[in-house]
Amino acid sequence: QVQLVESGGGLVQPGGSLRLSCAASGRIFEIDAMGWYRQAPGKQRELVTAITSGGSTNYADSVKGRFTITRDNAKNTVYLQMNSLKPEDTAVYYCNAGIVVSGPEPYALDAWGQGTLVTVSS
Repeated sequence: QVQLVESGGGLVQPGGSLRLSCAASGRIFEIDAMGWYRQAPGKQRELVTAITSGGSTNYADSVKGRFTITRDNAKNTVYLQMNSLKPEDTAVYYCNAGIVVSGPEPYALDAWGQGTLVTVSS
């Protein structure tokens, strides 16, 4: 099948930086858009940012100018550089990717990572 594995979460002080990574592996024919969502305690999961296979990006207003999404297509990996972190950025961050799974009958899969916790606190 297909697996998304995230890394890079942790505890950081306000104003600090973190870099998240998400690597896709398995029976991958191709990957379309990749993105990051987050879910804070007691809140719904929200889209933070996404990037197409061609490199086009979009960001939630709350993170524009502070977060940057990039991807390495050769490594099937997407990154999220988070700068000037605020306490309100505290959440579990989830990687998401639209993947075409290879095989005799390829099919589209909306894949999710297991989540990585980012805590911004002094």
